Amino acid sequence: MAVEAPSRAVLSRPLSVPLISGIVGVLPLAVAAQPGEGLRDTTFWLQLVVACYAGVRLCAMVLSGRRRLIQGVFWLFGYLAMGIAPLAQSVLGRDPTPVLGPREDTQLATALVLCGMAAFDVGALLARHRPAVAARRRRPPATVHRGRLWLLVALAYAASGLLIVQLGGPAVFFTSRQEISASLSEATGGSAAEGGGEAGNALLRGFGTVPALLALLFLTRWLVTSRAARRRPSVLLPWAGLLVVNAIVNNPVSNPRYWFLTVLFALLFTLFPRSPVMYRASLALGVVIALLVFPFTDRFRYDEDGRRPLETNAPLEPLVVKDYDQVNMFANTITYAADGNGHTYGRQVAGAALFFVPRGVWEGKPEDTGFLVGGWMGTTSANLSSPLWAELWLDFGPLGMTAGMLGIGYVAARTDRRYVRRTVDDPSPGNVLAVVVPLLAGYGFILLRGSLLQASGRIGIAVLCLLLVTTLRENRHARLR
Repeated sequence: MAVEAPSRAVLSRPLSVPLISGIVGVLPLAVAAQPGEGLRDTTFWLQLVVACYAGVRLCAMVLSGRRRLIQGVFWLFGYLAMGIAPLAQSVLGRDPTPVLGPREDTQLATALVLCGMAAFDVGALLARHRPAVAARRRRPPATVHRGRLWLLVALAYAASGLLIVQLGGPAVFFTSRQEISASLSEATGGSAAEGGGEAGNALLRGFGTVPALLALLFLTRWLVTSRAARRRPSVLLPWAGLLVVNAIVNNPVSNPRYWFLTVLFALLFTLFPRSPVMYRASLALGVVIALLVFPFTDRFRYDEDGRRPLETNAPLEPLVVKDYDQVNMFANTITYAADGNGHTYGRQVAGAALFFVPRGVWEGKPEDTGFLVGGWMGTTSANLSSPLWAELWLDFGPLGMTAGMLGIGYVAARTDRRYVRRTVDDPSPGNVLAVVVPLLAGYGFILLRGSLLQASGRIGIAVLCLLLVTTLRENRHARLR
């Protein structure tokens, strides 16, 4: 098996020292030292520990000799959304989403976040030391069927074209997310508050965005790995057209920011599958972009009348926004369960896994976890997160959450190892894993933020597209060349 040379993948010492000191020491301590009205209690110190622990693991991902895409995204999200942002909110004494329970619930939520991170690490460690079975028969690698790929390209053009026409043309995609939501509701004949309208909106938007992204990624992989494909207009022209289509339907103005991060990460890692520089830069610069750029893109959510300027009187103000309400919502989930509602024993996860079952068929189908807790809180906001920690805890309790995070860490590490092995040893144009793993890594931001039910729709559409183009049979006439 081919192994990457560590000298090309590991940062030099002059660069690694400031990276570690900045992410693990300088930034958390600078946030903790800021003046504010927050309490310096047990919760505060736990949040500082979470930030430093996640920072250490993020640095380990950046400095690693192998590209660990899924694990890298997990620790990038954990460092920012579950570590630095809650620490800043604790210092300022302000919460982006109201926390209804006592301070002890936030303390318990923070402790469970730390426990889940440790369990994820244990799972990854178990995957690393999993013994190899030499006698096991290797399954044939999944490859892209050339004829079916063109079916996916045709589906992408048709579905995205339908979305653009239904919403009134390309111009509406460059206004605001509020305008897009209104146009979607008008096109599907229902409001976002109605179950049917919400499902119709998700279906129309999902098919208008996901096939276009996947078709672009598969053609990009083909062009990156095949010199002959780069000389063929029959490949270049559809790829250029898909670039334009994605610039319309998947642009950062009309889409949620976490979805645009998915598009960006998937495209970068597909364009540069072997570049350790791009991998390290994506994780390291991700911290800077999330702190300095991400909060200000909220201006695209509303039209001109509804836009509210972001106050920046304090250096930590950009971290006290609703995109970083994950620990707050975890604390509210704990309070919700303690208020007589209890645990759901797998119902929420089952509802997400069976998202495609209509409520008319499944009368007791669980609600979205964010909506469920938000309704108990008395808020009508449809933009409440439900982080993966909260989803697992509400369903299975603390032990089940720990076991779930351990299993997720194991699967993430195994997938990352297989990705490196397959992309290094098998640089073929039709390598499905070389596209699926970058896409899954980017979508990890949405899965980690939650809720799972909101994230399931696009996953289902992506699975259908992958089933369309993937084949396990060796057929040299159907391979991409």
